[in-house]
Amino acid sequence: MTPPVAVLVGPPGAGKSTIGALLAERLGTGYRDTDADIERTAGKPIPEIFLDEGEPHFRELERAAVRTAVAEHPGVLALGGGAVMDAGTRALITGLPVVFLDVELADAVHRVGLDAPRPLLAVNPRKRWRELMEARRPLYTEVARAVVGTGGRTPAQVADAVMEALGLPAAPTPDTTQ
Repeated sequence: MTPPVAVLVGPPGAGKSTIGALLAERLGTGYRDTDADIERTAGKPIPEIFLDEGEPHFRELERAAVRTAVAEHPGVLALGGGAVMDAGTRALITGLPVVFLDVELADAVHRVGLDAPRPLLAVNPRKRWRELMEARRPLYTEVARAVVGTGGRTPAQVADAVMEALGLPAAPTPDTTQ
């Protein structure tokens, strides 16, 4: 079993999906998002899982998705924003190359949008986002080998910072001059 080369954690709007895909491309490896895994397994979008089965059921699916992805995926892995709330998940990713993508509220709101289908941000999203961060920030930092701020940076700059923080070399570029 080869563990993921990088695991990205952070709140909604941190850029985990964008940065994860960019990192995977730069490293010449695969990208996997546990939220996408959950939706594929459940056969429906996450907001519908919350609505139809509730948050506890979603969290069960999330635990299983993280466990499977960590065991199977050697590339870049992005976890859902609330995955760190589970002690078992935190234990599972402890010691892995985890990066907390830290984002300020204004940037998160701009990236996510207030009308985006985020079940935990449905009512008073700014206030709820702050509350989620108060509860989650200590857990993000607990599991992280590195914290990378995303404020004022392009996705490429954030990807560079993640690679530098983890000491990851970029994949060799094919020589097209021959």
